[in-house]
Amino acid sequence: MGGFFRKPINAPADLNGLKLRIGGLGGQLLQKLGVVPQQLAGGDVYAALERGTIDAAEFTSPMDDEKLGLAKVAKYYYYPGFWDYGPLTNLFINKQKYEGLPASYKAVVSCAAAEASRAMLMKYDSGNTEPMRRLAAAGMELKPFSREILDAAYKASQELYAELCAKSTHFKSVYDNWSKFREQAHLWFSINETRMDLFMQSALHR
Repeated sequence: MGGFFRKPINAPADLNGLKLRIGGLGGQLLQKLGVVPQQLAGGDVYAALERGTIDAAEFTSPMDDEKLGLAKVAKYYYYPGFWDYGPLTNLFINKQKYEGLPASYKAVVSCAAAEASRAMLMKYDSGNTEPMRRLAAAGMELKPFSREILDAAYKASQELYAELCAKSTHFKSVYDNWSKFREQAHLWFSINETRMDLFMQSALHR
């Protein structure tokens, strides 16, 4: 999700100077749109949003956001979180130590990592449904980011990635590989997956 905002955000200009709790790559992207990223621990977000120390807060999704009670101090819940598609797990291992493991142990690590990633995705896909219903029932206003904002964000993201590619050969190697796959996979998803998703959404809400 895009997070909880104290006031409506309708155009890119509305993001200029906005103090948003967000970090990482998303924070770098939103800086290009005029946002002032704020680094706050999860336990400090509610109080900062309530006092107006920050204007908005991005955390994760309904399942976690509801626990923080952010809807009580910020009325507008925006989507999508265009800087962060969904939950992702990471596993970092010393390469030398990993290569020294027996093949069977490497298989255990690989299987455990794959299971953790699968379980994370399933947890959020299933766990967001009821919290979203409760948030909506409590008066939270669910609002999409405008196409104008999404277009501006996409343009800014391409600028940011180009800058990072120029600075880091490692980032460039990962980004080039990912971009190539995305471009090739888009044909399949646009033909089948997206079409089916759109149909099912319309069929279930007739």
